[in-house]
Amino acid sequence: MSEPSDEQAAGQHYLVCGTEECQENGQFYCNDCHLPLCEKCRDDHLKNPDTKSHEIVPYRYRKQRLSVEKCKHHPTRNIDIFCQECQIALCLKCFTKEHEGHKFDDLEEIYAEKYALWQGEFSKIQKYFLPTTQGLKNDIEEDVTEIKKIMESIRTSMNAEAESLKNLVDEVTSEKKKHTHTMEKSLLKMLKSQETTYDDYIAYLGKMNDEFQEYLSLTNKKLLFSETLRIKTIPETTRPVPPVFTKGKFSKDDISKLLGSVHVPNIKPEKRKIQPMEAVTTHMKSTEKQKEKSDVKQTLSLSSSVTKVREYSVPGVDIVFHVSVGKSGRLWVSDDSGNLVQTDLQGNQLQKIQTSGGYGYHTATQDGDLIYTDRDKREICRVTPDRQITKFTKTGDWKPLSVYSSRINGDILVGIEKDGKAKVTRYSKAGKEIQNIQKDNQRQELYIRPQYITENINGDICTIDYNKRAVVVVNKSGQHRFSYTGRGSGFYPFGICTDVLGHILVCEGISNTVDLLDQDGGFLSAILSIQQGITSLRGVCVDDENNLYVGQRDTNTVTVYKYLH
Repeated sequence: MSEPSDEQAAGQHYLVCGTEECQENGQFYCNDCHLPLCEKCRDDHLKNPDTKSHEIVPYRYRKQRLSVEKCKHHPTRNIDIFCQECQIALCLKCFTKEHEGHKFDDLEEIYAEKYALWQGEFSKIQKYFLPTTQGLKNDIEEDVTEIKKIMESIRTSMNAEAESLKNLVDEVTSEKKKHTHTMEKSLLKMLKSQETTYDDYIAYLGKMNDEFQEYLSLTNKKLLFSETLRIKTIPETTRPVPPVFTKGKFSKDDISKLLGSVHVPNIKPEKRKIQPMEAVTTHMKSTEKQKEKSDVKQTLSLSSSVTKVREYSVPGVDIVFHVSVGKSGRLWVSDDSGNLVQTDLQGNQLQKIQTSGGYGYHTATQDGDLIYTDRDKREICRVTPDRQITKFTKTGDWKPLSVYSSRINGDILVGIEKDGKAKVTRYSKAGKEIQNIQKDNQRQELYIRPQYITENINGDICTIDYNKRAVVVVNKSGQHRFSYTGRGSGFYPFGICTDVLGHILVCEGISNTVDLLDQDGGFLSAILSIQQGITSLRGVCVDDENNLYVGQRDTNTVTVYKYLH
């Protein structure tokens, strides 16, 4: 059977095994036979004496098959040899006749290496150069928006400055006009006084004129010899000195200075940050790990029994209410008294933090940090691998209870409460609030007190609400999917986590079991119970190796189990 093309494989639900009459998933590949193989046929292939030495790899690591090209000199032969000395490709017959003694390489090997090399370069284009360039372009678009916003703000400030200057001009002009009115009033008063002086003098002259007429009458001639007539001199007055308006001395430059200026600071422009190629390698390795996890998922299934792997006694706590597994298998464990302790693989205490306490109030991130909530300070804190504690974000008037770091995108999910209300808030890795989930489609409150929170592989947000006695599950958009309320009359849920298969694992306080649910809330089994010697289950967590960590209320021991195979 010929090998299916990538296009054919992409069109199927899975690649079919290349063995005759086998229709199983061909997840492996024989580089010698150029055949996809299922797990069973792979095992048979390795047991067969004729093929046991063949190289079998996961399908995505297969060598690319050399395209068939016939030799021009020997049409029945394929070109499959590369002469190192002559640097040409030829068939075996050409090589034995004309290139005897020369060193040669398998052309298919060279093709596979070159293909892998160019595939790697192509992968860099797809995974680094294109997204990085697109990111830079997006940065420019953001800068365009920011520049427009800044320039509009500057224009608004200019208008405000101009308006302020206009108001000052109006105020000063008004004061100056008021002063002219005062001056005018004073000058008019002076002129009115002078006018009165002349009115009085004119009245005096009239009186003198009457007396003179009397003196000239025949009946009173004798008075001409008895009286001496004297006329008062005309009163002197002065002309007012009118005010003179002197124009202000200002120019356009003066006004420009008053209104401020716009300039570009003499600062060297900052280069846009381009992710280094080293980060590409890290990214690609991370992608490969994700693919490996996907492959593991295809082969994992529930074990028929649960196996204890190891135990940790955690110094610094009396009981275990919550467990977070960080990088290198290091544990973060908390009790009900606010003690938060980190231990290594041997159970040795590495650091201890005194917190405000709670239930599911801490979570390990993919970057190796620990995130925990502080109810009293209404904030969320970050602990870095070098043991530095910084503030991640504040929650305002809301009290943060539970927290979880998404394995899908690194978002931080937080269960918070205030005044009898509760909600789940999503923050970005930078601490920006991006989503709030509080009510269902009927506007009913989803939560009362979200004490533990996690996220499933499909993006569902799974929350333990002890006051509701339920596991409340919403999708990534915040739409209510279902609520699990146990199998009996009473249900007291505590810790919760999910695994690579999408199972939801819940600690049940009455039956002392770890209930295993499917993605839709259907009960599958109780994988841990009192028969395993554990009671009062509180905290559960699954690590990257699919180990289940379990904490109890009555002991400071964390027990690790295998439940998948």
